Amino acid sequence: MISTPLASTLTFHTASRRHLLVECADLPATMALHHSLEAADLPGVTELIPAARTVLLSFDPARTSAETLTDAVRGLGHTESVSDTAREVTIDVRYDGDDLAEVADLLSVSPAEVINRHQAATWQVAFAGFAPGFGYLAGDDELFDVPRRSSPRTRVPVGSVALAGEFTGVYPRSSPGGWQLIGRTDAKLWDLDRQPPALFVPGTIVKFAEAGREIVEVAGSSARSGASGFSGSPGAEGAASDSAVDSAADSASDSAAAASHSFEVLRPGLQLLIQDLGRPGFASMGVSAAGAADRSALTAANRLVGNAESAAGLESFGGGVLLRSAGDGVAAVTGATGTITVTAADGTVLTPRLGEAFALADGDELELGPAERGVRRYLAIRGGIDVDTALGSSSADTLAGLGPAAVDKGTTVGVHDPRTAPNLVDPNPTQPRDLPQPGETVMLSVTRGPREDWFTEAGVETLLSQEWTVTHESDRVGLRLSGEVPLERARTGELPSEGAVTGALQVPPNGQPVLFGPDHPLTGGYPIIASVDDVDLAAQLPPGVKLRFTTSARPTPNAHSAEASSTAAGPRTNENEG
Repeated sequence: MISTPLASTLTFHTASRRHLLVECADLPATMALHHSLEAADLPGVTELIPAARTVLLSFDPARTSAETLTDAVRGLGHTESVSDTAREVTIDVRYDGDDLAEVADLLSVSPAEVINRHQAATWQVAFAGFAPGFGYLAGDDELFDVPRRSSPRTRVPVGSVALAGEFTGVYPRSSPGGWQLIGRTDAKLWDLDRQPPALFVPGTIVKFAEAGREIVEVAGSSARSGASGFSGSPGAEGAASDSAVDSAADSASDSAAAASHSFEVLRPGLQLLIQDLGRPGFASMGVSAAGAADRSALTAANRLVGNAESAAGLESFGGGVLLRSAGDGVAAVTGATGTITVTAADGTVLTPRLGEAFALADGDELELGPAERGVRRYLAIRGGIDVDTALGSSSADTLAGLGPAAVDKGTTVGVHDPRTAPNLVDPNPTQPRDLPQPGETVMLSVTRGPREDWFTEAGVETLLSQEWTVTHESDRVGLRLSGEVPLERARTGELPSEGAVTGALQVPPNGQPVLFGPDHPLTGGYPIIASVDDVDLAAQLPPGVKLRFTTSARPTPNAHSAEASSTAAGPRTNENEG
């Protein structure tokens, strides 16, 4: 192993209470830092998200702090192996892209020379983002510095080979995008039956070849067979009695037939998704954690029915859900308030309480009425939802298209054998949270940074003093906010792409913030002025709610270096556009 000092011009930015953004001088320095951080495996660091000029460190505040990590990163050396060879792939390309001639004109060379030099260059995956399997490839030929299209395409075909700034990329699936298309390939960039599923991971060496040659994978590309994506008893009105719950739990545990418990979806409401706690740890492949939008609500529901906190449940947006139980079981609903009704086969009606376990019998219909306070409710069933996983998680990532599809009318949702639940049913109800209705005002604390210096003092003051409204253009990717005065920026350029966190307030050129949800892009090119501290509460904000922001105590790193204000506008790699 060889160890050399890292560049001394690192800049540290607070990104949230759990995230530290480390900025480097250039792309090679960033790649070196990322390699060193992987080798160092610093205590308390749970995820690394490399980007064009930065590495975002996610950390556990119970194990470390921003100040401790700042000291540790400053003391790192750049370590590289002299014995291990980098993973290499060769990509077979047909150079017939719609923008090939325009790219040649922009670079003042012929199309043939673009093709020849693209193949002659050695490319390395610097980081991943935009979509699972999309890698940003940096090359060793200075010719390639290509502006994005002035008007992004609404659809870029899967397999398109494209250029933007100093990077080459290959689209792993059809999506909108503004990169310049020079060719296409049949290479499968993302395959859940391969280990790793992403063909491009940071550090991979990539060579491009003329069509006719097969894709060759060297070192670390063996295929595997793995996970694939998701191609009450009659009684008085009120919550089900403890005896009914106990009886249902005992029956479910003692009967082998209980293993076949399932639900038929008679009405899914506005949106019904299968969610667990997500899939952290795959940022290097361009995959965000996703998971339940209100994690505290899902874990509470699972505890009530005796499941592991990570068990999969149903996430309902807005309510209006109607399910029919096939088999006996124990359930609990948490999150947003609203009516909960169980109608037995003989017409008897029960109204279980929010945050309390209740029994379900074969043939019972469970209805979740419209959400009244808050917007998302979670249904946990003893045993947990039984569905195929993607990267070890049953979470539906609506942006990346990973995990189970949205649950539609007529779908049968399976439940694991309740005997696999590790705990007893919890008889202690959870207290309803104080969640908002449209028109009410909510105060949210925020941690400022990492890019508040991209805004004027007046812009920062506007964020903290002005009332903002959650618009109807909101989903699990993000909540679009509207304020009378847009946030005033101190800089007009674009940031090189960098990591983003759930709860981030990213500000596009119109000055109206977007509050990132669990399915947000892993990286993005618009500056983030602050991050919301309580992301579970943010997940319960319905359209029409008014927001006011207040500054929380910031976990400031040791000292931001003098270079913090010198970030130049680099090549635009904004994953909001691809």
